[in-house]
Amino acid sequence: MIKIILLTTTLFFTGCLNKHGVSAQYYSGCKEYYDLQGYYHKECGEDDIITYEEAETKTKRSIAKIKNKIKKTFGQEVSKPKPIPNVE
Repeated sequence: MIKIILLTTTLFFTGCLNKHGVSAQYYSGCKEYYDLQGYYHKECGEDDIITYEEAETKTKRSIAKIKNKIKKTFGQEVSKPKPIPNVE
């Protein structure tokens, strides 16, 4: 667990956050070109270390793994805590 935390903190301190994800450069090196039919193409984000979509799916997967481990350890379903009603 500590290794994961250390890796993610070093990733965010060494990488730059841009609109695609975390990369080594702030501005992505986009490849812009026209094909033979005259259509414009722009390919960006190939130099990203991790994109936001990948980060979202990996965190959802790790949360599911943690919930399953808790379920196996305690033998019960993991649920959200019930809200406490306001007493005035």
